[in-house]
Parts: sequence; structure tokens; C-alpha cells
Amino acid sequence: MAPRASVKRYVRRQVMRAAYRTDLRRPLDPNLAVYGAYWNRGVACNPAAIHAKARELAPHIRGVWAVSSRHRDRMPPGVPYVIEGSRPYWRAMATATYLVNNSSFPGGFTKRPGQRYLQTHHGTPLKTMGLDQRAYPELARKTDFAKILAHVGQWDFSLSANPHSTEVWDRVYPGSYQRLDLGYPRNDTYFTATAEDIAKIRAELGIHADQTALLYAPTHRDYREGFVPDLDPERLARELGAEYVVLVRAHYFYGRSAGLGSAPTGRVRDVTAHPRVEELCLAADALITDYSSLAFDYACLDRPIVVHAPDWDAYRTTRGTYFDLLSGRSGDTPGPVTATSDELVEVFRAGEWRSPASAALRTAFRERFCPYDDGHAAERVVRRFFAVPFAPPSR
Repeated sequence: MAPRASVKRYVRRQVMRAAYRTDLRRPLDPNLAVYGAYWNRGVACNPAAIHAKARELAPHIRGVWAVSSRHRDRMPPGVPYVIEGSRPYWRAMATATYLVNNSSFPGGFTKRPGQRYLQTHHGTPLKTMGLDQRAYPELARKTDFAKILAHVGQWDFSLSANPHSTEVWDRVYPGSYQRLDLGYPRNDTYFTATAEDIAKIRAELGIHADQTALLYAPTHRDYREGFVPDLDPERLARELGAEYVVLVRAHYFYGRSAGLGSAPTGRVRDVTAHPRVEELCLAADALITDYSSLAFDYACLDRPIVVHAPDWDAYRTTRGTYFDLLSGRSGDTPGPVTATSDELVEVFRAGEWRSPASAALRTAFRERFCPYDDGHAAERVVRRFFAVPFAPPSR
């Protein structure tokens, strides 16, 4: 059965590619945009915010999402989508004038004259990216750098959240694209959400008004198999007391569950499957993270950030980083740093997490990494990419 299934898949791919080559001779649709995020995991990140704003400012643009069949259940009702590798997918890729992605479109596609491709990226780089990974043998061994450069060659625009990102993207993804130093559309909600919006999100998550919510969101590690948290969230909740709730968000590479099992205290929530990490940030009173790019986004909220990084040396050695997140220097470190569970508990018990010193670090970090974010990034991007003119000032 296995060989027969393999032959069937091969024949199907060949048929789809032949149909795609035919579609490449069709005229481009000037009002069609294809969106993708996180390797076809659904509506998320900067492309989601751009899509939403385009529906408002450029309603003539029809947006369609590319999504994997494994993640089609994540698609919100009423949002058009095509399944990766399907006939509708290839036709959309062949005829859409606008392409928007925070990673890459699947299967390889032929960029046509007249198509406009916006690469939004999906985070401020702390870890090494692109061509800089050549210096790290374990990364270089499994990375196709020629493929990376071919992909970069398709970009027309590269979106940046801050000067640091622009500098890195220019070096690690060399190309002839135009830089868009316009901020991250996904961060707009941190400036536009109302107190009522936040209260509603917290209520939906089961967080009481008098509870302090801590969002624990560590990043992926190349040198680990599966999600292995560097803290015991149940112990943290137990030692901090009933007024605290711990929300655990595993990296999307690990699937839709953090695998926590039952929570005896009832104050640990696995929010890995929640569709919008931005809502989790809005609900949280503080962020506990390590090397995740979420720290750069969360800084927009001007709420406490604690860096819990027991394996900093291993991470920096195997993956490489652009600056020392744990240095304590202004602009490098967003808040208190801990390396053990006892230190983490003490940061909260002693109040260091929201001390004046912590606030000063956070301010410098926000000024360095969030200078373009002001709640209007999506509008700026939509007007630039889709050529939507700004309305004249009212008299």
C-alpha cells in the first residue's frame, strides 16, 4: 500500500504542477491577495493584521489565505482560504497580484512580473538568522542557504519593526527589495485595545479581576526534542499564592498543547492552542520568557517582563545571538533576569518584577525596539503595499 500511495502522491503533484504552468499564462488578478503565516498554520501575526486593515481600507482587494490541510480547522468562519498544494492554491498563487507572508509559501512558486511580494517577518531577531547561521555548524548542516537566497530574491518589500531588525535583515537576507520601516501591524492592538476589551479576554480565560496573570512563553530550542519547560508552572503558582494565575504558551513548533497534564492548584492554564497570542499578552499582567521575540512585542504594553534563562550559555553557543539579553545593560535587557526557579519566585515575592529599576530597563528596551509601533502600523503598510492613498486632511 505504501508504494502505491507514494505513486499516487507523485502523480498528483505532477498534475498540479502542470495545471500551475497553465495558470501562469493567465492574466494577473489586480484585486487578489494571497496571505500566509507561520508555514500555513492559519490566520495570524502581521499578515492577519494587514488582511484586516486591507478589508477596511481597500475592500476591492479579495484576500485568500494559504493554509495546510492539518490546520484548516483553525480558519475563522467566513475567511476565504485555499489548501496548500490544491488546485485552487496553485491558481491563486499564479494569478494573485499581491502576496503577503511572514515566512514562506509552500511548494515553490514562480514569481511573475507584476506580482508584489511583502515579507513581513515574524519577530525581532535575537537569535541568528539567514546567512548568519553559516557560522553555527549544527544550523548550517540542515539549512539550504541557496534556497534562502532564492526566496529572498522574490521579495519586493521587507517589513521591519525597528532599526535593529532592519540592519539584520539587510545583512542576512541580501536582496533588491525595498525596506519598509513601518512597525509591526500585529502590535497595533496593544495601543488600540480598550479596558473593556482586555476585561473580556481575561474573563474568557477564566482570570478573575483580582488575580495577577503571568504569561510564560518560552521559545523553541534547536537542541531539544519536544517542549521541555525550564520552570515548573504548578510550583510557581503554588508558591506565589492564590492571587496569581500562570498561563503557559508553548512554541508553535510543539503543536497545540504544552502537555502539562492536570493542574492541582487550578491556577495554571495551557493556552498554547489559543488562536491569538496578542490576546494572551493583553490579558497578562507580566511576561515570563527567555529568548522569544514575544518580549519585543510585549514591551509595547509597558508591562513587566522577566527573563528566565537557565540555559543561556547553551542557547548562545548553539544558536548564536546578536546581543547579550542578560547583560543588564540599558536597551539590552527588558527586566529582571533569573536562572533558577527559586530566583524567579523571589523576583515576584520581593516585588522586583515591578520595581523602578525594572521599569527603567523596560523603558530603554521599548525605546530601542518599539520606535515605530503606535497603533497605526497596519494602516501604513496597507497604504504603501496596496497603493491606497491617505485621505486628505479635513478642513
